[in-house]
This record gives sequence, structure tokens and C-alpha cells, in this order.
Amino acid sequence: MSIAQDKSGTGPVAYIVMALTPLFFSTNLIFGRGVSGDVAPFTLAFLRWLAVAIVLFPLLWQARTQIQAISTSGFGRICVLGFLGMWVCGALVYVALDYTTATNATLIYTTSSVMIILIEFLFYGRKSNWREAVGIVMAMAGIVVIVVKGSLELLLSLTFNPGDLIILISALSWAVYSVLQRRGEVASIPTLPALALISAVGAVWLLPFAIWEFSSGQEMPETRHAWGSIAGIIVFASLLAFSGFQFGVRHLGAPVAGIFMYMLPVYGVALAMIFLGERLEFYHLAGAALVMGGIVSATLPMRLT
Repeated sequence: MSIAQDKSGTGPVAYIVMALTPLFFSTNLIFGRGVSGDVAPFTLAFLRWLAVAIVLFPLLWQARTQIQAISTSGFGRICVLGFLGMWVCGALVYVALDYTTATNATLIYTTSSVMIILIEFLFYGRKSNWREAVGIVMAMAGIVVIVVKGSLELLLSLTFNPGDLIILISALSWAVYSVLQRRGEVASIPTLPALALISAVGAVWLLPFAIWEFSSGQEMPETRHAWGSIAGIIVFASLLAFSGFQFGVRHLGAPVAGIFMYMLPVYGVALAMIFLGERLEFYHLAGAALVMGGIVSATLPMRLT
């Protein structure tokens, strides 16, 4: 969709919002890594999405007529979105950050951009070309380099870091979430009420696991640092990031909005170095070059119409 063809007149705004959205998303991995060990992962995700649902409840109430209209036909999709976006991309990401670095997670998560293109090609008849195919192969090769830390011996031994693999699964989940939330009856609900509804469903998905963590004596937020990190995740990585991305998907389309996610490693790696003291290794650079080259190859030729 071109700016000129955006009938809602929000084209320029959508592009600005999408330029900032990867920055907000990257804070989730920074806050999550920073609070790792202080708060159990499903509890952290539950508090995050419950808070988002509560904050946005007034908008959800205002859109109740539209929501009631799709309550039967669209309920299954809403449940799937809540699971993919809040359970997998929420709690599992925090589980992964106990095993991998924010830098690795950022670089691997960036492949969601090419995954969106691949999903739309395989299941929705999206037209593709050889550059997109090359780009997807390059991006996936870059992920392999990062996951095995540039070690051929580690690749042959197949003993990968479980955190990296969980992040890769989360990236796929995010790609599916991005494609599904633009289609079907859910797309008829305004952006923020839709986020509130999906967040509430996601919180329900997470509740049994959070209860289990509490009952088994796992880490609960007690310190000012832990609650500050939770607040940062709620405001920046949830309210601003998800509403910004859904706004971009609604007005620019999932593939175009996905292009902007290639900015994630720029923001995420910089934040990890500044706030977490993580080091940028050679295999990060080599893998990032392949990932970024693949994303540019896969997305640059695409006509934004």
C-alpha cells in the first residue's frame, strides 16, 4: 500500500510509527534479560498482559458492540492470537532469556520478517520472486551461524543452545500472529480494543502456569528493580510496541510492516551493549550480515502497493 493510496490518510504516520516500533519491541528482550532470575517467566508474562488488558479496558468497552458481533465466528482466532502473541511470544521468550543473550535473541527474532513473507506465499497465494527465495535462505543461514556461534563443530554435534531455538520458535509464532491478526473478523475491531481483547485472552492462557509457578515457590517480583522492569515491559514493549505494530499492519500490511522489523537488531544490540554490557562477537556480525542481507533481498524488491 503506498502512502498516496492509504485512504485513511494515515500513511505518513504509519511509517513513522513503524520506524519506532522495533525500538519498543527490543526493550522487551533488554528488560526481560535484566530481570531474568528475579521473576518467573510465566508470572512475568501474565502480569504484563493482564496489566495491558486492564489499561486498555475502557477502549475495549467502547468497542463492545463490534466485539459482540464477532464473538462467535471470531472467538477461535482470538484464542489462537492470544496463545501465539502472549503465551509463546511472551512467556517462552522469557524462558529463552535464561539460556541465551539479548543480543542473540534480537538477531534471531529479526527473521520474523522473512517468515511473514514465506507464510503468505505458502498459505495465502502471495506472489514471490527469486530474490525473496534467496533472501529467506540467507536469513536462515545467518540464524544458523548465530545459533552455533560460528562453530562448525557445534553444528555437527547438534548441541544447540535451547534458548536460541526457543527464540526461533517464538519468531515463527510472531510471524503467524502478524499474518492472522490482519485477516478475518478480528481485523474489523479497532487496533487498541483488539490489543486489549487479545491481551485478556493471553492472560487467561498464562494464568494456570503463573499459578503453578507461585505454588511451586518460583521467583516472584519483590524488588524495586523487578517491578521497574515489569513496568517498562508493560509500557514500552507491550502498549507501545504491539499497538504500533498492529497499527502498521492494519494500514501498511503485514509484509510491509515486517520490513521495519529489520531495525530490531540495530536497536536491540545497541541496547544490550549499553544496558547489559553484552559483547558483540564476530559470529554475531557474520550472522547479522546474512540475516540483514537476506531481509533486504527478500523485502526490497517488493512493490508497496
